Amino acid sequence: MELSKLFNNTGAWLSGTGTDSDIVISTRIRLARNAARFPFLSKATSTNKSDIERLFYESIKASSVTRDLFYVNINKSSAVDKQFLIERHLISKEHADSEGDRGVAFGKSETISLMVNEEDHLRIQVLHSGLELDETWKTIEEIDNELEKSVSFAFSPRFGYLTACPTNVGTGLRVSVMLHLPALSLTQHIEKVFNAVSKLGLVVRGFYGEGTKISGDLYQISNQFTLGKSEQEILEIIGGVIPRITGYERMARQALVKENKAQLEDRVWRSYGILKVGRIISSEEILHLISQVRLGVNIGIIKDIDIKSLNELFILTLPAHLQKSEGRTLDANQRDIIRASYVRNRLNGEKIGGEIKNV
Repeated sequence: MELSKLFNNTGAWLSGTGTDSDIVISTRIRLARNAARFPFLSKATSTNKSDIERLFYESIKASSVTRDLFYVNINKSSAVDKQFLIERHLISKEHADSEGDRGVAFGKSETISLMVNEEDHLRIQVLHSGLELDETWKTIEEIDNELEKSVSFAFSPRFGYLTACPTNVGTGLRVSVMLHLPALSLTQHIEKVFNAVSKLGLVVRGFYGEGTKISGDLYQISNQFTLGKSEQEILEIIGGVIPRITGYERMARQALVKENKAQLEDRVWRSYGILKVGRIISSEEILHLISQVRLGVNIGIIKDIDIKSLNELFILTLPAHLQKSEGRTLDANQRDIIRASYVRNRLNGEKIGGEIKNV
């Protein structure tokens, strides 16, 4: 499929709906699986990788649960297309950088993503907007069960599902919740939250997961290990922690409004002003500015923009998206200029779609 056609629409996980969506951007659940009769990818030959991809491609194609999915051959994709898929959270950086035959299947809503030959033979991913653990788990369990009808997964009665990385052995389950926590950052209480989370065996990562830095006050909190715990136990741990964090964030927001209202309003309106009139905005700066404006919308300072639009800007202003929209390679300076133009048009009520007009 032509990936540039995706630009006019974003994944349903950015819709700003669902439980606690003012703070919780998304809920993601991922399952790691391997075909029983093949070696792990670290030991697989190019022929093995081709056979694995063909096996899962045919299984996905025949599956009733995933009938409406598109399939993209990553091995034949350009560097910009790979980055575009990373920015959409449809594949990982490791998947893009790997070698050999590999691919990804995903639907129009981008709720489901099936990565073939990433770290494991198959990574099943489901993304929902807001804090929706039960719904996300129900969807991914159905896909897992459906695919297991046609593929025998590597499984040990003692250890559970066998995976390339020991931390995924057992259930192969990784639950990740993306949170927007600007008030905890501003009040300098974020480290206390991280310390409490780590004691529960959870980890905090950036916008794109493992190995990425924190930007835009966006944090992903996920379980670190899967061995020795059932799926329900992992879900219950995450389900118990996240509401506490959202509660702390709301208290921090209330404290900011009560104690530093003028400074908070100034920070929010300055950020909004730059987005509406700025001529050059870097990819790092845009995340900070959107974060501040999103906070302003959620506490009622700004009323003429919706959360869905702001969530979309986190993705649509990223480098590969700008290049796909323009249909050409852009250097960093060109991207910074076009990014500012695109945001101005969006916030001034001129939704451009796949074309970015300079004003």
